[in-house]
Amino acid sequence: MSQPASRVLAQRKRRRRQWVTFLRMCRYGANNFTRNAWLTIAATAVMTITLLIIFVTFAAQNILSDSVNAVSQKVDMSLYLKTETTDGQAESIMRDLRTLSNVNTVRFISAADAREEFVQQNKSDARTLEALNNATNRFFATIRINLKNINDTSQLDHFIKNNQNLKRYIHPDRQPSFAGPRRDAIQGLARWTDFAQKLGLVASVLFVAISSLIVFNTIRMAIFNRKEEIQMMKLIGADRSFIRGPFVVEAIVYGCIAAILATIIGFILLTISSDRLISYGVAIEPTVRFMTEYIGVLVLAMMLLGAVIGTISSLLATRRYLKI
Repeated sequence: MSQPASRVLAQRKRRRRQWVTFLRMCRYGANNFTRNAWLTIAATAVMTITLLIIFVTFAAQNILSDSVNAVSQKVDMSLYLKTETTDGQAESIMRDLRTLSNVNTVRFISAADAREEFVQQNKSDARTLEALNNATNRFFATIRINLKNINDTSQLDHFIKNNQNLKRYIHPDRQPSFAGPRRDAIQGLARWTDFAQKLGLVASVLFVAISSLIVFNTIRMAIFNRKEEIQMMKLIGADRSFIRGPFVVEAIVYGCIAAILATIIGFILLTISSDRLISYGVAIEPTVRFMTEYIGVLVLAMMLLGAVIGTISSLLATRRYLKI
C-alpha cells in the first residue's frame, strides 16, 4: 500500500475513533443527567427561571418599544400661532420645522379650521355650541408636529428660541403643548421605560449568575460522587477531553431542557395576558405576532443560550475540581 493511501486510511480511522468517542461522551452525559434526580431537577428549575426572565425581558422591551412608538404616532406637539396667521405664513415655518431630524410630520390648522373642528367634536352638545356662539375669544392658529421620539423635545426647544420666522407669528400668551405638565408626563413615560429596561437587564444578569452557580455546584457534586470512576478512567489512560466531556454534555442538557420549558411558559404567559394588556392600550400584538411566526428560531436561540450558560459553568467546574 502506498504511503498516501495509508495516510488517508489512518486519518479515516482517527476520525472514526473521534466520532465514537464523541458519541460515548454524549451517552455518558445523558446517563449522568438521570443519576441524581434532585440535583437535576434543581439545576434545570433554576436555569428555567433564568431563561424565563431573559424571555420576559426580551418580550417586555419589545412591547415597551412598540407601545412608545404607538403613543408617538398619536401624540402631536402643538405650536400656537396668532389667530390671523395665514396658510402662506405658516408654510414658511413648517418648511423650517421639516428640516429637524426628529420631526416626522407637520400640519397647519388655521383659526377657522380649529373652530370647525371643535364644532364637529361637540355637535351633539347644544350647550357647548351655544356658549361657543356667544364667546368673544377666538381660536388660535396651530401647527401640529408629530415627533419620531416624543421623549426628545430639545430640537423643538431650540427652534422656538432661535427661529426668527416663528417669533413673528407665535402667540405670546400661549405656551407650546409640550411645555409644562405635558412635558412632565412625556418625560415621566421616558423615565419609566428606561427604568423597566434596566430592571429587566439587571434581573437577567442576576439570574444568569445564580443559574451558573447552581450548575457549577451540580457538576462539582457529580465529580465528587464519581471520584473513583474518574480515577479509574485516569489510570487506563483516558484523554482529558473524554473525562471532562460527559459533564459538559450534562450541563448542555440542563440548558436545552430549561430553554424549551422557559419558552413554552413564557409564550403561554404572553398569550394569556395579551387581552388584558391590549385593554390597557399596551401594544403587545406585534411582539406576539413576531414570536408566533418565528417560534422555531426563538426556541433554537433559547436552547443555544441555555447551552452556552451550561457549557461555561461546567467548564469552570471541571477545570477547578477535576484534577486532570
